[in-house]
Amino acid sequence: MCTKIFHFLKTETVLAAAFVLAVISCFLVPPDAGYAGYIDTDTLMTLFSLMVVMAGFRESGLFDAAARKLLGRFQSPRGIAFVLVSLCFFCSMLITNDVALITFVPLALLVLHMADMTEALCFTVTLMTIAANLGSMLTPIGNPQNLYLYSRAGFTIAQFLGITLPFAAASGLLLALCILLGYAKKKPGTKAFAADSVLPDGSADKQNQLPLYVALFLLCLLSVLDLIPTAALFVIVLAAAVIKNRSLLAKVDYSLLATFVCFFLFIGNMGRIPAFHSFLLSILEGHTRVIAIGASQIISNVPAALLLSGFTDEWRELIIGTNLGGLGTLIASMASLISYKQVSLHYPQQRGRYLLVFTCWNLAFLAVLGAIGILL
Repeated sequence: MCTKIFHFLKTETVLAAAFVLAVISCFLVPPDAGYAGYIDTDTLMTLFSLMVVMAGFRESGLFDAAARKLLGRFQSPRGIAFVLVSLCFFCSMLITNDVALITFVPLALLVLHMADMTEALCFTVTLMTIAANLGSMLTPIGNPQNLYLYSRAGFTIAQFLGITLPFAAASGLLLALCILLGYAKKKPGTKAFAADSVLPDGSADKQNQLPLYVALFLLCLLSVLDLIPTAALFVIVLAAAVIKNRSLLAKVDYSLLATFVCFFLFIGNMGRIPAFHSFLLSILEGHTRVIAIGASQIISNVPAALLLSGFTDEWRELIIGTNLGGLGTLIASMASLISYKQVSLHYPQQRGRYLLVFTCWNLAFLAVLGAIGILL
């Protein structure tokens, strides 16, 4: 029994911590009808749907083919890293940071393995995660807190871009500098890994289902853009998996979904503690950006935006603070958990190293962009 508990704590550290926080918060705020409003079911259903679709893409051999194509065109670690990070940075502006990560991190893990770049895995995935969190800062639809604050503030798109564009541009330059200095220009033998790759067994049959997964992915994007109901997406994806390939359901990362549920409970309860509310009200005036960054480190940036918007109308500072606040701790942006879980799943021996690399580089980016923010 003890061995199983130890194994669980070792493999699911974040989930265990989230569960403990949720349980403690339940003692502070006893369960009642208000709990029903804590869980963001739209986020959970979207994540579930994307996990099913990504599992389908992997089975169809799409990621393998894309990896070989990428390795065929870019023969250096620097070029490969540039493409992977750029995909997350620019795509997150339109398909949100979590969608970008759940789409491209699995591809990146395969590419890095094929290119014999696993020693750079932690650094590369960290840069991809930072890129997704900062690229999504640019647009109102890049992440949930932007969409919410954009609506609350009543900004025009030009006003919003006037706030976020300087930070997004600075972020892009910082990422490019990290890639330029952090990777070798040339590396012999990379092409061999592309040539030696093979598709999974039975891929010919599974490739026939690729059009279905592409259609389901497009539905996911439509749902993210609020063009179709999330519940409808969930039902369609679930039905497609049950009818066409039930094995995909076993490949969903249910522990990640459980982690989100635990954090939703913790965040919801913290928002209902009067002393916590009073404390925020007393320190917000004139310090909105700093408080937003700090709060994001503890409860993540989306809940921080929801919570703090009830106490201040300094929308510019709140937008900057909650977006920069996505840097820092692993839970500062819930999307970062997606990258961590992918690394933990495929390279469990690198979990500790990834957390160290992730935290150090996130804090470095936060410090630099924070300093730039002061100048702006």
